[in-house]
Amino acid sequence: MNELQLPVTPAIEPHALAALHEFVQRYPRLFVLTGAGISTDSGIPGYRDENGEWKRSPPITLQEFLGSEHSRKRYWARSMIGWPVVADAAPNAAHRALAQMEAAQHVETLVTQNVDGLHQRAGSTDVIELHGSIGGVTCLDCGAPHTRVSIQRMLEADNPALLEASAEPAADGDAHLEWHALETFRIPACPACGGLLKPSVVFFGENVPRERVETAGRALEAADAVLVVGSSLMVYSGYRFCVWAGKAGKPVAAINLGKTRADPLLALKIAAPCSVMLTALAAALAST
Repeated sequence: MNELQLPVTPAIEPHALAALHEFVQRYPRLFVLTGAGISTDSGIPGYRDENGEWKRSPPITLQEFLGSEHSRKRYWARSMIGWPVVADAAPNAAHRALAQMEAAQHVETLVTQNVDGLHQRAGSTDVIELHGSIGGVTCLDCGAPHTRVSIQRMLEADNPALLEASAEPAADGDAHLEWHALETFRIPACPACGGLLKPSVVFFGENVPRERVETAGRALEAADAVLVVGSSLMVYSGYRFCVWAGKAGKPVAAINLGKTRADPLLALKIAAPCSVMLTALAAALAST
């Protein structure tokens, strides 16, 4: 490398930043895959600890949501309390750094496993939301789309007793709520037909829509390398892109605190906070 004054903070190993900078310079068309770890600095909790294990009980599955009214009551009650955390969250330095890197043409495509919409709010334009968006709700009976904001108003109007409840926020607008009066909770119904509403996100146990996977797959084919940010990759929907990259001979780098499912596939692993490392990387790239 040329002699380059890379920005360094106490949380960054200079050699790690230099290696990551060289990786991005060597592979100019990056396929970036982000996970929950990039949004924790925005106040949205992640699902897993540094060992890739669930921090609490696993989230609701599609089968539970569809098969049990009690499960739907529990989901929507927790969502009523937890969703404002996501709705009020703001993009952090990591989101802004990736948007800066995209504007500088270092990012070919950004695929996120997150449903919070923070990449777009930070200024990223070419974003594939692998698991959908928590900002929308869809009727499973008539297909009508609704905003999560409008459904929140329904929830609060129909369940005033829950408005004073407090609970520790969880990932993706969930909350660790155990409410004694759950059986009295009123589930929101579709304003258009009275049908069953579901958030416009891919639940655990649900397949990512095929066209979404195919779009991301084509983007991977056009990329030079993969950069994983803030994901343990324990869910196959994201991990598959690292497997595909390996089969295609494309190198994979990761910025993540803790182990990832793809560790044996990685050409470079950076154990550092996403915001700190990406901010320094974007600054280094801007100076070259």
